[in-house]
Amino acid sequence: MPLPIKKISLADKIYPTLLKEVKGAPQELYYLGHLPQNEPLIAIVGTRKATNDGLAVAKTISYDLAQAGITIVSGLALGIDAAAHEGALAAGGRTFAVLGNGVDIVYPHSHYNLAQKILNQNGGILSEYLPGTPPMPHQFLERNRIVSGLSLAVIVLEAPIDSGALVTAKHALDQGREVFVVPGRAGHQNYEGSHMLLRNGARIVTSAKDVLEDLAETLAPYNLAAKNETKKAAQDEASLLILETIKNSAEPLHVDKLVEITKLDPNVVTQKLTFLTLDGFIEESNGKFRIHQ
Repeated sequence: MPLPIKKISLADKIYPTLLKEVKGAPQELYYLGHLPQNEPLIAIVGTRKATNDGLAVAKTISYDLAQAGITIVSGLALGIDAAAHEGALAAGGRTFAVLGNGVDIVYPHSHYNLAQKILNQNGGILSEYLPGTPPMPHQFLERNRIVSGLSLAVIVLEAPIDSGALVTAKHALDQGREVFVVPGRAGHQNYEGSHMLLRNGARIVTSAKDVLEDLAETLAPYNLAAKNETKKAAQDEASLLILETIKNSAEPLHVDKLVEITKLDPNVVTQKLTFLTLDGFIEESNGKFRIHQ
């Protein structure tokens, strides 16, 4: 990841507002890409050893929240974390990863491409640790207070009794954040911690709709409805521009050529091409697009 590593201190104006308010906020943050600013963030956390059902639910909730204008926060770990990031990215949304090591080290290494997608889609990778700091178990627990501190609420999926997600939930409660839990099968070890949180008063949710309804008052100042209408209009204009560009071309166009001609963001072009293909307006052959015959 060739982007320059940037550093901010607690006194800087661009330091994330919600995180600045919490006890124990890092004095310094290192980051790649962007920082969250004046946008609603919700964290999604859970076990690394997630079930297929758990991964699917994490992706769906993340996708739906991102579609509604929510920015997703997680930790780039295996399992639920990765699914949360992937869901937000698939919806064309922003997502932020908080690491338990230096931002110049992707851990696990298998998530290098995921980290790159986060950066390519206007998200960010953050850490309180100096660049070059290797991953250590205690650092992952320490970073969890940042995951919750950045967020308006934390959603827990599949948290065993020894899960770091429970640490994140505890930090969230200490920080005055809402904690939501997706319930699971009774007796399954992946839900022992989750169900303990529910017994202790956490809110039960099964979908993004539940979360948005429960946080309606908290989210009201962000005026998501108006922003989403503007976003939809912009997306429709992008689709029309891409369609007209393909229609007016004498030959099929590659995605790079479409980006060059339309001047749209590459991620927007890729997303719109997918939808236009699925809807039957265009067709793809050998990596190039033309009007459906």
